Amino acid sequence: MKDTSVESVKISAMRQDLVRVLGANKGLNAVIKKEVGDHLSGKRFLILALLVVVTCLGALYVAAGTIRSAVGQSEIDFVFLRLFTTSGASMPFSFLSFIAFLGPLVGLTLGFDAINGERDRRTLSRVLSQPIYRDALINGKFIAGVIVIVMVIFGLGFLVAGFGLMMTGVPPTLDELLRLLAYLILSVIYIAFWLALSLLFSIIFRQTSTSALAGIAMWLFLAVFFSLLAGMVADGLYPVQKDSGTEQVLANSRAEQAISRISPTTLYDEAVSTIMNPSVRTLGPVLVEQAYGAIKGTLSVGQSLLLIWPHLVGLFAATSICFALAYISFMRQEIRA
Repeated sequence: MKDTSVESVKISAMRQDLVRVLGANKGLNAVIKKEVGDHLSGKRFLILALLVVVTCLGALYVAAGTIRSAVGQSEIDFVFLRLFTTSGASMPFSFLSFIAFLGPLVGLTLGFDAINGERDRRTLSRVLSQPIYRDALINGKFIAGVIVIVMVIFGLGFLVAGFGLMMTGVPPTLDELLRLLAYLILSVIYIAFWLALSLLFSIIFRQTSTSALAGIAMWLFLAVFFSLLAGMVADGLYPVQKDSGTEQVLANSRAEQAISRISPTTLYDEAVSTIMNPSVRTLGPVLVEQAYGAIKGTLSVGQSLLLIWPHLVGLFAATSICFALAYISFMRQEIRA
């Protein structure tokens, strides 16, 4: 009799756990579907997505014209990749530059009012009163934002690749396709970092305007001012004078590079320039003695990925840390009706 009662208790506990898991999955799926639909139908996101598409297609048109004129004069390598990296006189920005500049805005737009917007509309307590757990809500909002980012970045990348193929008539190689896929994945992780950061700000700050301003301020600081700060710190640690030796100059350069790599923007820029330009063989300072006698050549896609592997890990870690902070903050907050 005792064994039968123990088994019945275990079975009932397993059933309760199964019900909790199924309920959490249903709530998570419902939040993801709702958030994806709201993002894709929102006017704010549509305007920003249209801006990104128009500017990137403009950069593609200029790059294709520059490549066609260059092909007529001499033979160039990696024509397909140059569609994304080439700029012109009329538009001094390439496709990569526009994604690096406008991508963070997409991430910030998707998440700056994810939680405090629900508070302002007084719908947060109503949503949580349904069979939807807190973790399902915060996870669903982040996953939905990542899904939208994947749709935008991969759709735009393949759109530019298709138009570029029609305009140049040069098919890509397998190496170029793999590099394009790696670049798109890097861009998704980078923009997901800004989504996680904006989600954190939407939890910390009660006002949506405050969280939006905080996100934009952080974007400007990391994209513009952080490199200047890194140079100032490096000059303070290893000052360079007119009579400074090579070791001092090299130490200053390495210190500035190491400090600037704290910023995800620097990690993304270096990783993208390496994966989309096979001729990049190193990311640190190179002495004349090291460059002398080096055989000219390019790296394979595997070697380029090994070169940027620390950057990829750093971007993923920064995204995970921001989302973990947002998750912990949201789970600890008190929510009242």
